[in-house]
Amino acid sequence: MRKLIVTILSTLDGYAAGEGGNVFVMPIDLGFDHYNLERMRAADTMLFGATSFHGARGYWPPLADDDSAPEVEREISRLHNTLEKVVISDSTSPEDIEPWGETTEIVRRADAAARVAELKAGEGADIVCFGSITAWNDLLAQGLVDELHLLVGPGIIGAGLPTFQHAVEAELTPVEVRPLPDSKLVALTYAVGAAAPA
Repeated sequence: MRKLIVTILSTLDGYAAGEGGNVFVMPIDLGFDHYNLERMRAADTMLFGATSFHGARGYWPPLADDDSAPEVEREISRLHNTLEKVVISDSTSPEDIEPWGETTEIVRRADAAARVAELKAGEGADIVCFGSITAWNDLLAQGLVDELHLLVGPGIIGAGLPTFQHAVEAELTPVEVRPLPDSKLVALTYAVGAAAPA
């Protein structure tokens, strides 16, 4: 059975973005990129919500051949271009997924839990999700997330988009605490267990 692994950047006070969805208040650095690359190398499928998918689609494809980009970004770009992708969205159409049309599946939100459960039951490597706050919070509430990788930065911003959208009733077991090299981020890994008894 495959794992669904969520990797999310969070401030110390629990926000995944600033007011208005501004992600540039977050400490995005090469340590962040190297950690995401590590997760992508262990995966064969990426899971997205619509906003994160379109942001990635607008940024990553050309970097694969950009000699001025850091090598870590070029490899991330190559993996984005080749890994299977699942987009949970009611607004995305087949015309909206190029240049990743051959590797992208669109799943409507009402069908997301069933499709993710089907993917997890199949053969293959990890399924990884970056960003995509609404999508993975809904899947976490439905017991479909196996690991949470919180990349916590030292910022305290006081307001913005909360990292967690629902109470988490499942047991969270700490697995690893790792300061990232050449970064202000600390990676906190939790295994997500069965829902706690009522």
